[in-house]
Amino acid sequence: MLKGCIADIERAATHDGPGLRTTVFFKGCPLSCVWCHNPECISFIPEIMEYPEKCIGCGKCDEGCFSGARVVCGKEMTSDEVLKEVLLDKDYYKTDGGVTFSGGEPLAQPEFLEEIIDKCKNSGINCAIETSMIYFNEDIFKKLDLIMCDLKIWDTEDHKQYTGVGNEQIKDNILKANRLDIPIIVRTPVIPEINQGIEEISKFLKPLKNVMQYELLPYHPLGEGKRRSLRLKETNFSIPNKEYVKELEKYVFIRK
Repeated sequence: MLKGCIADIERAATHDGPGLRTTVFFKGCPLSCVWCHNPECISFIPEIMEYPEKCIGCGKCDEGCFSGARVVCGKEMTSDEVLKEVLLDKDYYKTDGGVTFSGGEPLAQPEFLEEIIDKCKNSGINCAIETSMIYFNEDIFKKLDLIMCDLKIWDTEDHKQYTGVGNEQIKDNILKANRLDIPIIVRTPVIPEINQGIEEISKFLKPLKNVMQYELLPYHPLGEGKRRSLRLKETNFSIPNKEYVKELEKYVFIRK
């Protein structure tokens, strides 16, 4: 049985796909988005997140922190261990809920991911993925009920500047995924300081029959506290105001 590195498993999630879901966060991502709200999922190995303001000075760090001042993020788990956590919520999934594999980038651990998907599907659980779409794995995609992916910035050089990689492969993989007859939701974070080419992204996506929805995710600074805990450089992006987001909403769509 394979093992993989999991950053966290969140139960009763409501923002990672339709219905009530269990979100399994894989550790490790080939992108390094400067605005990432899950920066603890970028590295492929366990890390210690430090919150000095929570320290009570007990001097027992080696025994495990009881106050939450030092949090170990990342744990090796087997597919059976992950499935056990997922099954705790199965009675609440009803018709549209299920498990969402997120990260990080789940497809960076493909064999482990596929093993978990197979066990979830054998247990009658709906499976979705949140992916950067930097990888394309047809065998895995065909087993999923929903693909949620990002197209963060249209210009490839800007994309490389802010995420560490270009986006040609991502665009090509979206086109290939569209041919698999699996529903796709594409998202773009909205960051006022970056020219993301949202109009161009919308025009690219609209002809793709299996892209059922294009949505915008206004930037929020949730990841900043995590970046500090990991001793990463902080960013200073603005939260977009309602008027700015409203103007961009003309480019979003939902296909019935």
